[in-house]
Amino acid sequence: MKEAIGVTPGLAVILVGDRKDSATYVCNKKKACDSVGIISLEANLSEDSTEQEVLNYISDFNNDPSVHGILVQLPLPKHMNEQNILNAVRIEKDVNGFHPLNIGCLAMRGREPMFVPCTPKGCIELLHRYGIPIKGKKAVVIGRSNIVGIPVALLLQREDATVSIVHSRTINPEKITRQADIIISAVGQPNMVRENWIKPGAVIIDVGINPVEDSNSPRGYRMVGDVCYEEASIVASAVTPVPGGVGPMTIAMLLKNTLISAKRIHNFE
Repeated sequence: MKEAIGVTPGLAVILVGDRKDSATYVCNKKKACDSVGIISLEANLSEDSTEQEVLNYISDFNNDPSVHGILVQLPLPKHMNEQNILNAVRIEKDVNGFHPLNIGCLAMRGREPMFVPCTPKGCIELLHRYGIPIKGKKAVVIGRSNIVGIPVALLLQREDATVSIVHSRTINPEKITRQADIIISAVGQPNMVRENWIKPGAVIIDVGINPVEDSNSPRGYRMVGDVCYEEASIVASAVTPVPGGVGPMTIAMLLKNTLISAKRIHNFE
């Protein structure tokens, strides 16, 4: 693309606060951008920044023709209105796929969103790449967040799976989950899914990334998923590790969406 029309795709990331997982993720995004030749711009704001300061950065990036994708790292601090901030990103640059119009199109049959949210897109890509059939299978999504749970359930439905969503108010979640051929967990509870939640031979995608104390680690903590990996790997036919499973896929899909955006903006095939 750069050689053909002299355009390099540009991705702008806005990070508010100092959450360890978000900072790690943003750092990995920057490295990935560098490795594939995407321009990476960053705005780092303190935890006590105002909502207006974030909106100002979004406005600048919306109007910058060298920026083809804008990503606001979630979650935002509690005092900010997430809806206002995500709605401010121009839909043509919403490479995270969080704009309500993108999610709305994802939910409707026969409509195509401009962008599919990166983590859910990465989960489905993993299933495709490993040749795991989705059509007609029972899938359970644990968690109903706007970031992962809801969109990944919609994508599984588009792939003709029969989908159940398990959440904090679900009665007997382990019983429902044990019926699943495919489990996608995105709930943020370390080691919540145990051996007795899993049907033998099930496929598990663990989106959770949770810091737990570990005195043997130089950082004093280590990252674990929502699924107890040691137990799951005995019962399941496939399970993603944490870290190193879904995280790199999310970043790969983000870069893919940024390229799609740049190609669309410049009518480049």
